Amino acid sequence: MSIGIAARRLEGHRKVTGAALYSADHQPESVLHAVIVGAPIARGTVERIDADGARSMPGVVRVLTATDMPRFGQIGPPAAVLNLPMQDDRIRHEGEPVALVLAESIAAAEAACAAVEVHCRPEEPVVLGSGRRERPPEGTAEDFDRGDVEAGLGSASRRHEATYGQAPRHHQPMETSGTVASWHGDKLTLHDSVQASATVPPVIAAALGIDPGDIRVVAPHTGGGFGCKGYVWPHEILAAAAARIAGRPVKLHLRRSDQFGCVGYQPWMRFDVAIGADDDARLTAVRFDVINSTALDDTHVEPSSDAAKTMYATPALRTTQMLERVSLNLPTAMRAPVEGPGMWALESAMNELADALGVDPLEFRLRNHADVDPHDDRPWSSKKLREAYGWAAERYGWRDRHHRPRSDGPWRIGHGMATCSMGCFRFPAQARVRFGPDGFATVEANVHDIGTGAQTILCQIAADELGLALDRVRMAWGDTVLPTASPTYGSSTTVATGSAVAHACRDLRRRLRLGAEGGNLAAALKTYRGGPEAVGEGSFSLPDDAPFNGDGQGTPYAMRTWGAIFIEVGVDPEFGLVRLRRAVAAYSAGRIINPLTARSQITGGIIFGWGKATMEESMQEPIHGRWLAKNLSNTAIPVNADIPADLTVHFVDEYDEHASAIGARGIGELGATGVDAAVAAAVHDAIGVRIRSLPILPGKILEALAEQATTPSGA
Repeated sequence: MSIGIAARRLEGHRKVTGAALYSADHQPESVLHAVIVGAPIARGTVERIDADGARSMPGVVRVLTATDMPRFGQIGPPAAVLNLPMQDDRIRHEGEPVALVLAESIAAAEAACAAVEVHCRPEEPVVLGSGRRERPPEGTAEDFDRGDVEAGLGSASRRHEATYGQAPRHHQPMETSGTVASWHGDKLTLHDSVQASATVPPVIAAALGIDPGDIRVVAPHTGGGFGCKGYVWPHEILAAAAARIAGRPVKLHLRRSDQFGCVGYQPWMRFDVAIGADDDARLTAVRFDVINSTALDDTHVEPSSDAAKTMYATPALRTTQMLERVSLNLPTAMRAPVEGPGMWALESAMNELADALGVDPLEFRLRNHADVDPHDDRPWSSKKLREAYGWAAERYGWRDRHHRPRSDGPWRIGHGMATCSMGCFRFPAQARVRFGPDGFATVEANVHDIGTGAQTILCQIAADELGLALDRVRMAWGDTVLPTASPTYGSSTTVATGSAVAHACRDLRRRLRLGAEGGNLAAALKTYRGGPEAVGEGSFSLPDDAPFNGDGQGTPYAMRTWGAIFIEVGVDPEFGLVRLRRAVAAYSAGRIINPLTARSQITGGIIFGWGKATMEESMQEPIHGRWLAKNLSNTAIPVNADIPADLTVHFVDEYDEHASAIGARGIGELGATGVDAAVAAAVHDAIGVRIRSLPILPGKILEALAEQATTPSGA
């Protein structure tokens, strides 16, 4: 049996030896290097672009502006930006492409880019917190109202109301986004750094007025993404258009500074939360109102209010969602979208109300455990959250935490916990499995290697289904000529493409057994060696042929992943520093295909959550409306010294037959949820102050301690 084995990644050797090729590694003959000239202001109009000096520089072939670009056709999702750049003289955000330098070398393109002069007529930028607020477009986020919320809050023995905030932050993958575009007559090939290459041809085709079938996207290895490579972004269209104009291949790879303005980021968010409970610490009502920032002319909705709909049993629940339009580029999904931000506010409020009630926060959650989905009463496909709570609490020593030392030198020790949860994101997927005369099976599916070990998982599924040793299974991936798989986001690859692979293997088994004595698969495989190739086809579809669902829509079951995290921090009240000392977490995520890669995903998610909780913030400069710092040197992220070795991860034994054909649910983003709320609770436990805006920086801690010191006792 291959499922359940801690197999090492099949593509790992290629990565560590440098053999794995990423988009920028492709160097077609006569390729031109493209560099974006970004708008120098956050809002206004381009009056003129002086590029004569740049055009005369050595190695420069073309400097393209809006007058050179074709008028693109109308595009729609999964394009991220619908108002494409270099189509008119409008400037919608700083860094928006207004010109494109094409040169024989990247050095020549960079030098010429600096010589292009962009003259603008500026307008007053709209900064975060001051933009126009409006309802989201219909169908993007649904408000929810069940029961009498105001009556429930009014009857509560204790109620908690607070505003929580989350700063914008950028994804920062090691490999920035980039595209190499090559035309062969009317055919276009893109070597692209993406998370869902199958979505690229329809968007490029609509923009350029060509047949999607004439576009091939090659993307086997993607050097990180976290969501910023999930949709189709303007640079991909610009690269293809520039290559057609120049009559030569074009490589457009975003510089690190371009990454801040040319692809998305996680938006600024505000949460207004009110929850109440009775004398038995049972919820009486939850009100959860969310605002997220978006661009002036394009829309991203972060429906974080959904987190409150599915978490706890309550007789009254109301959620709302709003947008605020500002002079920044369009946000996008970031690892653990929706629930990641929403759980920060909800779980923080649950911890605060538990303290007000004088109830242990774990006990408070157990009393309000939702045995069915709170917003539609469907039973769960599988939910072992109680078991996760119990295992993690026992391993952490939660019940006796305050019997242990509360200080360690200058550090004050605090403990916090939170629930973790993500939707069970599922997409349609297809796969093919070939069995040849050499005795090897080859899995074919257009997935991408983004560092998660997906290829290893899919080969394990095939080996298990076919009764082969893992080293007898190979995989072809990362090319749109292969069967269309699920995207590499939403923690969906194992669930969707894994199910398609399982179905393809079962189809292959049926074909092989036709000539096998007694229908024995092992005999069939043995007999088949030396014969012609056999092929199995498989697919994974959703009810009503839906293109996506996140919680089992269209089925009798609600589907989610679950977990619990317990965290110990040290806080230095003199300097406002917070240090992670240890974490224990347990998860209910269905069948675990590979415990090694699964633990790696969860550990990475916890570290990701720590960065969000205590470090990461992208600031909009308040006068000019630009991102304040557009480089890595001014970006704080966790490093080895920030993360202790004492991270314990456990998976509850589980098989979810309703979520997938292999019993699995997604785990890639689950580990990133709940961490921030647990950290905030631990900080309060250590030094007695509440921080309700992320990240929890030293200055916020020192300010809160100073305010605490000047507040009269009992006030």
